[in-house]
Parts: sequence; C-alpha cells; structure tokens
Amino acid sequence: MTRMTEMAKDLGRALAQTDEYQVLKTTIAGSADDRELAELRTELEGLEGQIEAALRGGNEPNDELKSGYEETVGRLQGSATYQRLVSAQTNFDKVLLKVNQTIQEGIVEGAESRIIMP
Repeated sequence: MTRMTEMAKDLGRALAQTDEYQVLKTTIAGSADDRELAELRTELEGLEGQIEAALRGGNEPNDELKSGYEETVGRLQGSATYQRLVSAQTNFDKVLLKVNQTIQEGIVEGAESRIIMP
C-alpha cells in the first residue's frame, strides 16, 4: 500500500469520527424505520418512472402526472425525517468541502515547494 493510500484511509477514519458523520449515520439508520418516508419514496420513484417513460416516448407528461409528482415531492420535503436527513447530509457535506479546500491548498503549496517530500 502506498503512503498516499494510507493517508487517505487515515483521513477516511478521521472523517468517520466527526460529529457530523455520526449524526448523518444515526439519521440514516433512523430513517429506515419511517414507513411514511419509505412510502413517499416508492411513490415518487413510480411517478419518476412514468415521467421518464413519457419523455422517452416523445410525449410531454400530462398535467395529472406533473401535479401528482409535485404534490408528492412537497409531502416528502415536508416530512420531518426527510428534513433531518437533508440537514445531516448538508452538515457533513460542509465538512467534506472544507477538507477538499484544505487538500487543494496543500496541492498548491506542494506545487510551489522545491522540497521533495518522501
């Protein structure tokens, strides 16, 4: 295993220990028991399939299908469980964004450095 791979695994382990990841993991696990959320997701997938089929057939989805989709999305977004999932994912995404920015800064600094690191 290369040093870079080992460092990446260490970073992954450190990310898994952050409060943001722990909250996300717990929220995802808790959402598995929410029947309403599961039903809404299934309903939404069915509507998406119908919309996709219409578009593949060269047809515009009818108004009933469009309004059914919009109504289902609205109910999904109104779900407290869904809102917790979105919030937890957003918070963890912010951590990943900061990590990626820090990595980019390191790349820029490394490219400007004349010192060769082992």
